Amino acid sequence: MDVLVMENLLFGRNITRLYDLKGYSRSRYNLDCNGNNKLLLDKNLIEAMLTSPIFVGNKAKRLLERAVWNDTSFLASMDVMGYSLLAGVDEENHELIQGIIDFMRQYTWDRHLETRVKVSGILGGVKNVSPAAFLPEQYKECFRKAVLAYFLVVPDQWSYLCSLSLSIFLFIISPRSRNS
Repeated sequence: MDVLVMENLLFGRNITRLYDLKGYSRSRYNLDCNGNNKLLLDKNLIEAMLTSPIFVGNKAKRLLERAVWNDTSFLASMDVMGYSLLAGVDEENHELIQGIIDFMRQYTWDRHLETRVKVSGILGGVKNVSPAAFLPEQYKECFRKAVLAYFLVVPDQWSYLCSLSLSIFLFIISPRSRNS
């Protein structure tokens, strides 16, 4: 018998919003977000971004990018897919608690069969639309792109200078500026 012990990310936290994010929106909306099931999904977050987006600092965003990049690279190399990012908003402490969950299922023959059925559209539905039917490498890319877009960076005192420096650098190295 194997036992896996994992950290409880939410222990001792006052979580006001809790999201289970997979990086795609098909069948990812919780209609009953005010009832007993307060776990929100990707479409709930996208909808909430219009009125109450989740902002993170520049350093926090870079750390998140690095963690997601490293974790998804490892999971894809182990043929794991279907994982989620659990993101909890602790408004009392002004913190965003995050961790990758549901990473125990490998891409095995049964998952491969499921992929073939979903992609073919044999059982109905639209063909080729569900990222759940992707291969681990494709799932990784879809997950990274979406998850990193969900959290917006708050500009700091260096943001304008960084974008200005980048603009000047791009102007200096552009071919048009050398020919004139």
